[in-house]
Amino acid sequence: MNIHEYQGKSILKSFGVRIQEGIVAGTPEKAVAAAKEIQKQTGTTMWVIKAQIHAGGRGKGGGVKLAKTLDEVKEIAKKMLGMTLVTHQTGPEGKVVHKVLIAEDVFYPGEEDHKEFYMSVLLNRQTGRNSIMYSTEGGMDIEAVAENTPHLIFKEEVDPKVGLMPFQARRIAFNLGLSGAAFKDMVRFVMALYTAYDKTDSSLFEINPVLKTSDGKILAVDCKVNLDDNALFRHKDYLEMRDIKEEDPSEVEAGKYDLNFVKLEGNVGCMVNGAGLSMATMDIIKLSGGDPANFLDVGGTANAETVEAGFRIILKDPNVKAILINIFGGIVRCDRVAQGVVEAFKKVGNIDIPVIVRLQGTNAEEGKELIDKSGLKVHSAITLQEAADLVKELV
Repeated sequence: MNIHEYQGKSILKSFGVRIQEGIVAGTPEKAVAAAKEIQKQTGTTMWVIKAQIHAGGRGKGGGVKLAKTLDEVKEIAKKMLGMTLVTHQTGPEGKVVHKVLIAEDVFYPGEEDHKEFYMSVLLNRQTGRNSIMYSTEGGMDIEAVAENTPHLIFKEEVDPKVGLMPFQARRIAFNLGLSGAAFKDMVRFVMALYTAYDKTDSSLFEINPVLKTSDGKILAVDCKVNLDDNALFRHKDYLEMRDIKEEDPSEVEAGKYDLNFVKLEGNVGCMVNGAGLSMATMDIIKLSGGDPANFLDVGGTANAETVEAGFRIILKDPNVKAILINIFGGIVRCDRVAQGVVEAFKKVGNIDIPVIVRLQGTNAEEGKELIDKSGLKVHSAITLQEAADLVKELV
C-alpha cells in the first residue's frame, strides 16, 4: 500500500528520524494557517509547497514550489490544489492534487555547505536480506545515476535475523564522505531509518534527498513508503492512511470482492485462478498475438459472485476486445466454476465481445458440457493451446 509523503514522514518521525517539518492542507486558507504554524515551530521564513500524490518526479511536473511570503503560499496552493499533475511516473493522464504539504525551507539562505544524498531500504529477494541502497548523488533520478555513474551507488546487505549493526551504519556514513558531527548524525539517522522500515513491515522506504544541512544535521526532505499489504492486519492505524483517490477505481472495486486485480493496457481481459496460472495465461495471450488488459486472480474458491464481479470490472475497460477465463480445477471443481460463469453471464448481460472459457482439472469435461449447452455465446476450450488459438482467431 502506497502512502503520501506527509504520512511517511510522520512514521519516520515516530521512530526518531529527523524530518523536514510540514503540515498538510486541503484548501488555500488552511495552507496559509499551516505556513504560520510551521513558522512558529521552526522559525522558517520561506516555505516549500508540495503536491501530495502517489508518484515521483513532482518537482519536474510543477508540483513543488518555493513561497517567500504568506501571500505566495496562498497563491501557489490555490493553483496547485485541483490541478492534474503529470510526471514520468503518473503517465500522460496524470493525477489530481487533493492535498498539499506546507513544509519548512531547510536550505538556509546564504549557506552553500549542504549536501544531498539518496537512500532507500528494501527487500533483496535474491539474497533474502534487506538492502540499504545509497548514493552521494541525491536529488536526482536514481535510475539515471545507476545508468550513468553506477560506481556512485552503494549497497549494504542486512541479515533480518540480526538487524542492522552499528559498524554497517558507520560504513554508510563513511562512504558518503561525512565526518565530524554530520558523520555521527548520519549513523543515528540510518539506524532509526532501518528500525522504521523493519517495525512497520514495509517493502520500501525511499528518501530522496537525505539532506546534510550547512550546520551538519541529517534529515529526510522527501519520503516514499510502500507498506506490505499482507502485514497490515498488524498495523490497523497505517491501514487508515490508505487514499483510494490515488488508486485505480477498478482495483479498488476488485478489492471489495477479494480479487487480486491489476489493470494493464492490452485488449484481452483475463480471469484466472492462481497467480502462477495468471502469469502463464498472460504469456499465452502475448504469444497468440493479443495483449493482456489486466491481471485478475479470482483465487481458489471462485463462485458465481466473484466471477460476476470479475466480468463487470473487466468490461469497464473499453480497450477489451475479448475475455479469456482460464480455470484449473484443483481446490474448486470445474463444473462449479462453469455454472458460476453461466449464471454470471446471464446476470451481467449485453456482453458483445467474445468470451473464451478454458477449464482443466477436476470435472473439466462436465464443465465444458455445461457451457456448451448453456446457449450462450461462450467459446469453450480444454487445453491452453486451444484457448490460445481461439484468442488468435477472435481478437
